[in-house]
Amino acid sequence: MSSEEQKVQAEKQVEEQLVTESQPVVEGVTTEDAPVEEVAIEVDESVARIAALEAELAKATASAAEFKDAALRAKADADNIRRRAAIDVDKAKKFALEKFANELLPVIDNMERGLQHADKSNEALVPLIEGIELTAKSLESALEKFGVKAVNPEGETFNPELHQAMSMIESTDVAPNTVITVMQKGYELNGRLIRPAMVMISKAAPAATPTIDTQA
Repeated sequence: MSSEEQKVQAEKQVEEQLVTESQPVVEGVTTEDAPVEEVAIEVDESVARIAALEAELAKATASAAEFKDAALRAKADADNIRRRAAIDVDKAKKFALEKFANELLPVIDNMERGLQHADKSNEALVPLIEGIELTAKSLESALEKFGVKAVNPEGETFNPELHQAMSMIESTDVAPNTVITVMQKGYELNGRLIRPAMVMISKAAPAATPTIDTQA
């Protein structure tokens, strides 16, 4: 064999080797060696695996959304509980003295009644009267420091939310539903009514009936 023929044969072998290496491989089997049916099966299995993975991903995404929603609801519930607890604590601080204040109100009432009926013209009783007045004022001042405020509506318009009407009197001196007399003062604790004021209110006098002159 001549050198020219050997060169042609070597080039032919290189071309065949390049063609063989460029053949597509499916799991180690070239399309030249593998049947078409096997290649199709491999493709179908890959598609099935992809579909299964997509389904699992969708399921995981839905579960994550549910967990996120549950976490948000739990956070909202916790915030509401903290808010209600803060409100309850604030109310407890403001109105903890309500029962104690109600126990002291009759003491103030008795002092005021005693002062109303005291004989201030009797010089021997003046020191005693002044002492009772000073004690009553000191007690009211102490209660005011803790949010207890007197409701003394004399001369004001009757308010059923703060006043309790004990009687009505006809009057032409003031407008109807005006508090004429406070029989017992009411009290509030930090804006909450703990006892209404017992009052006497006015009502309009009946219209005068015109007289008929029978002698005319």
